[in-house]
Amino acid sequence: MNLVFLGPPGVGKGTQAATVAAALNLAHISTGDLLRAAIAAGTKTGLEARASMDAGRLVPDEVVNRLVRERLQEKDAAGGALFDGYPRTPAQAQALDGILRDLGRRVDRVLDFQAPDAVVVERIGGRRTCPRCSAAYHVTWAPSRRDGECEKCGGKLEQRSDDRPETVKHRLEVYRRDTRGVSEHYRSSGTYVMIAADREIAAVTADVLEQLKGLK
Repeated sequence: MNLVFLGPPGVGKGTQAATVAAALNLAHISTGDLLRAAIAAGTKTGLEARASMDAGRLVPDEVVNRLVRERLQEKDAAGGALFDGYPRTPAQAQALDGILRDLGRRVDRVLDFQAPDAVVVERIGGRRTCPRCSAAYHVTWAPSRRDGECEKCGGKLEQRSDDRPETVKHRLEVYRRDTRGVSEHYRSSGTYVMIAADREIAAVTADVLEQLKGLK
């Protein structure tokens, strides 16, 4: 089984991806993780990616797609994979189709996690992190008991600049602009399902697993 999880930042697809991948014994493939691992390992592909990032450019699709192809040939991905936040562009979607086709596989289901902008802004805008130890909190759902200070080390909690409401709204606009064609690509394939993500985590997970029943 090969799954694609789509959705804007802050919608909760990463949390769902980790849970579902573990439940179904699928390789959890996040291109961010792949890039970090390749850069840390100093591989040829990793060095190409780092050169783009150091120059302030997006990592080229051909580099990202190569990492995905390499990852799919690892042992733990033989039984299937869950792609978290990839593909991000129509070109990447077409490339993934080709990569899977070469391996005798296909995308079996695409789940697009959606929530009202106000929900996403609240989720991301409420995040707070400790600059000392990187501990994470949320002002609503996981507040520190030390009133603005980290419970672990006492550091003053901060809001990242890209978590501020005005920045989140811009990120949502960019996401929709860049990924509109990806959703359209999968809608035409008959594999696309939209998931309402503005619910309790367990309810969303149950819905996802229900949508995947019968797939192998």
